Amino acid sequence: MTNTNKNPSFSHNNWLFEAIDDDSVNIEEFLNGENDLFHEDHRKFELPNVIGILPIRNAVSYPGTVAPLAIGRKASKALLANIKPNKSIIGLVTQRNSETEAPNFKDIYSIGTAASVLKIIKMPQGSIHVIVHSLARFKIIKPVAKKPYLKAKVQLLKEKVRMTKKLQALIVNVRQAANRVITLSPSVPEEASFLLENIEDPSSLADFLAANLSLPIAEKQKLLEELDATKRLEKISLALANQLEVLELSHKIQGRVRDSVDKSQREYFLQEQLKAIQSELGKGDLQTEELKQIHKNIKKAKMPKKVEAEALRELDRLSKIPSVSPEYSVIRTYLDWVCELPWAVQTKEQLDIIKAERILNHDHYNLKKVKKRILEFLAVRKLNPTGKSPILCFIGPPGVGKTSLGKSIARAMGRKFIRISLGGIRDEADIRGHRRTYIGALPGRILQELRKCGSKNPVFMLDELDKIGADFRGDPASALLEVLDPEQNFSFTDHYLDQPFNLSSVMFIGTANYTEPIPPALHDRMEIIELPGYTENEKLNIAKKYLVPRQLDEHGLTKNKLTIKDSALLAIIQSYTREAGVRNLERNIAAICRAVATDIAKAKKRRATIDKKDLAKILGPAQFESELALRTGIPGVATALAYTPVGGELLFIESASMPGKGQLQLTGQIGDVMKESAQAAFSVVKSNAKKLNIDDDKFKNLDYHIHVPAGAIPKDGPSAGIAMFTSIVSLLLNKPIRPDVAMTGEITLRGLVLPIGGLKEKILAAKQAGIKTVILPDRNKKDIPEIPAEAKKGMKFKFVKNTTQALKIVLNTD
Repeated sequence: MTNTNKNPSFSHNNWLFEAIDDDSVNIEEFLNGENDLFHEDHRKFELPNVIGILPIRNAVSYPGTVAPLAIGRKASKALLANIKPNKSIIGLVTQRNSETEAPNFKDIYSIGTAASVLKIIKMPQGSIHVIVHSLARFKIIKPVAKKPYLKAKVQLLKEKVRMTKKLQALIVNVRQAANRVITLSPSVPEEASFLLENIEDPSSLADFLAANLSLPIAEKQKLLEELDATKRLEKISLALANQLEVLELSHKIQGRVRDSVDKSQREYFLQEQLKAIQSELGKGDLQTEELKQIHKNIKKAKMPKKVEAEALRELDRLSKIPSVSPEYSVIRTYLDWVCELPWAVQTKEQLDIIKAERILNHDHYNLKKVKKRILEFLAVRKLNPTGKSPILCFIGPPGVGKTSLGKSIARAMGRKFIRISLGGIRDEADIRGHRRTYIGALPGRILQELRKCGSKNPVFMLDELDKIGADFRGDPASALLEVLDPEQNFSFTDHYLDQPFNLSSVMFIGTANYTEPIPPALHDRMEIIELPGYTENEKLNIAKKYLVPRQLDEHGLTKNKLTIKDSALLAIIQSYTREAGVRNLERNIAAICRAVATDIAKAKKRRATIDKKDLAKILGPAQFESELALRTGIPGVATALAYTPVGGELLFIESASMPGKGQLQLTGQIGDVMKESAQAAFSVVKSNAKKLNIDDDKFKNLDYHIHVPAGAIPKDGPSAGIAMFTSIVSLLLNKPIRPDVAMTGEITLRGLVLPIGGLKEKILAAKQAGIKTVILPDRNKKDIPEIPAEAKKGMKFKFVKNTTQALKIVLNTD
């Protein structure tokens, strides 16, 4: 009786059983469903008293395993000839000596495994493959026959399983060790861990691990002969520990060997492999073509020689790096940026001063001073194109046309227009870019916009210069110093590009609402052009000429469908808006257009004419009204003029006294400068009490409270000093201040009145509130000619040098 088992499925470290190369046989079917590999009922069968014995060598069969066997011995073939698949039981017994070709009973062990024959496959070469499912242990009681194959009387052996805490601990320990072995063995599939976790029976778990442990055949046979599951698991635990130690040591040695391999050799080997693979796939030529195209782009960009040399050096690096490397994409992106920047591309400049004047007049109403300065700027550019012109900065309230002026300048010069908002930026990298060492690095906003624009000489507007922040990431305003300095910006260096870029051809224009927040160094590099607020008449003309036609077009209306009378526009300006610009005015005009468009769409109307009386229905009740009559006419109330980012407005300074010890209290959310002005005004009053006929006891027995209404709105600045002084004096003398007088001016402890700014906006606010007389510092007299005639019409201006002159005006009727 012969048997050849060349590839036993339960050989060393074979965690998944090997399937025979035949479509009709799939051992994985036995891992699922009814024939589960470790089904708890695999031992429940009837074992005949006499069964055929099939000797196997170099392996031990354990209950619960499914395995393919290659049959070559004559006796083994004879045994298989007399059985039927799925209906016969044979005995699998291990040979004592694997070299024995015709084993007898003395050549095999006395304990083996009863197995069911699942499939018999006859191969064309004459060999036979059989798939067996081992079921249970048996012991040979008595030999029955030796020919044509071994046959013996057998007895089924019962396994001993008694669940104890020791056995439970052994199961946990064995599973952990086995999982660790699976982890360290790269050839073992993930399914092995799943199988291991799903075997609940201790005896089945022991048999599964014993079948797959790397042990001598004699040791494996001893495990088969051990019927006590606890003792069997103890031996398996010891064997797993030894195997785990060997694997961990091997893993550690492999790691050291792997780390010791020279990096350059490994890279060279991988690069050569990659080249061979790309050549086979036909992609090697593609990369070569890509590099050639980049080289053409570098030459086409006409960049400076130093920049071109750096770009070619990076291209050479790129050619030596595999395309799958992260460094490849970094260099490729860098070269794309370098090639796409407008090093030598610019639009042809059109410096026609007459045309420029016509465009400015068409796009903007009035602003004569501003237009005159812009035309002067363009005239100098025409006469000296290579000269270093100053950087213009438009300062003014929101909505007065700063950004649109920049667009008009670009149109007049025939240049492209770029605008970036600097409001709220806190990172220097927004201007200068990130260095290439950062992941996702990009150039700064300056070069990004120039790349989009595709020209090296656009009109570049830097909006909201007064709203730049600063934190630990750097100061963006300081980064702008190089950009806006004509002496430096010809070699502006972006951190990402790391090469100088010439910005001297770019016309930079800055905008801001205030000059105070702009850093002094940045302010010094720009020429300030102030855009004051508009008068009522200017707003009316702007609305008629620009705002109404634009909103009609945006809402799909025409002049025949909607007419807004001048009286309605004036009412909107006076009662629904309170601003220096015209943004809110345009919003209200848009609201009227929407209402009319809705009625026309519903077929309620064909056309509409909007008069003053129609505004309440569309826009609601008036938003602003004069508070003059409510706030003046009583002692202690003075009217001051203030300048805010949205234009001028009235401030009412209220003073009150109460029993106390001469202390001063200030409220109304006022800033530090305004608080100091109030304290200075109070000190001037106390120091001049005798001259003003004020009893000294009023400062000893009374506390004073100065309040600036609209307490939710922050207020600051020194220009309310004169109003605070007159308010306190009016209270102490119990004389009301003239209701038609407003005042502005900073005071000193000597009682001098100092000049202020925002004069036009303050005068416009006074005129709109019905003020007839305005008290101004004497040193502001020189600014009056610049105030529009419309704003001065019907107004009286009283210029004072000190507080005494101001008191004579506000407390007397002359």
